[in-house]
Amino acid sequence: MPEPILELRDVKTHFPVHRGLLFKQQAGTVKAVDGVTLSLGRGEVLGLVGESGCGKSTLARTILQLVPTTGGAVILEGKNLTQGSEMEVREVRRDLQMVFQDPYASLNPRKTVFDTLAEPLRVHRICAAEAVSARVSDLLTRVGLAPRLMKKYPHEFSGGQRQRIAIARALALNPKVIVADEPVSALDVSIQAQILNLLSSLCRTMDLSLIFIAHDLSVVKHISDRVAVMYLGKIVELGPAVDVIERPSHPYTRALISAIPRHDPEVERGRRRIVLPGDPPSPINPPAGCTFHPRCPYAQERCKAAFPPMIGVAPGHEAACVRIGEI
Repeated sequence: MPEPILELRDVKTHFPVHRGLLFKQQAGTVKAVDGVTLSLGRGEVLGLVGESGCGKSTLARTILQLVPTTGGAVILEGKNLTQGSEMEVREVRRDLQMVFQDPYASLNPRKTVFDTLAEPLRVHRICAAEAVSARVSDLLTRVGLAPRLMKKYPHEFSGGQRQRIAIARALALNPKVIVADEPVSALDVSIQAQILNLLSSLCRTMDLSLIFIAHDLSVVKHISDRVAVMYLGKIVELGPAVDVIERPSHPYTRALISAIPRHDPEVERGRRRIVLPGDPPSPINPPAGCTFHPRCPYAQERCKAAFPPMIGVAPGHEAACVRIGEI
């Protein structure tokens, strides 16, 4: 793996749940992210996948310190963001940017494209005042938009164009890491391909590291070097994208991949879908041991004892399952 630029060490993000109007009492804790350990190499694209509600978006916001960590460490180039002051974290945010899922909600409808892209340049003093317009033009050109559009407002663009503007805003400060939280889920299939190709091209030409969050494994395979599979706040499988998607080891990963539709009608007719029983457990009261065992068709009594460690399957490929090699 390339030299790590970002490391997550046993990161936890818990939210207290209160009840009562006048005398509030803590009724429980939502364990949205519960002990995630990951690393991101320089120039690497890491795909993060899982069901809705598994903690992907919370992990993304935790990495950027938009929500505070309950435990663990987020380390960017040797700097522990969880222990830094507000000013230190603000400085580091130049190197760590985010692209949100809904491009319209993430753009200020009262600001033109020029104002949206010029604001970070002015706040962080990236360039002289007289060079701001040229810099905004360059950003728009990089993401495939004409500079003449900079005086328009977000409502005048299509969904794909708005997402390009959001990507341009993320690039404005010359970041080293971008976290993209389901950036194509709200777009048409043809536009999804354009945005994915744009992100791939930017990563190559600008030497960017990218965490790409999605629930569509076919999309993740197209863009990612490695894939991490998340379930109920924990990583259950991690490895090269081709290995994880074509040779999955964890039962949960197998179920996700079985849901990917095939383009060949003959193959689709013969495809066997793995349907998991029940719903994901509540993150307020997760099951003991392996959190997946209530839905796992291969669960045994030992699966209820403790959450299994990551076990090596192949070089760089590991999964959190005590029955690796048995199923």
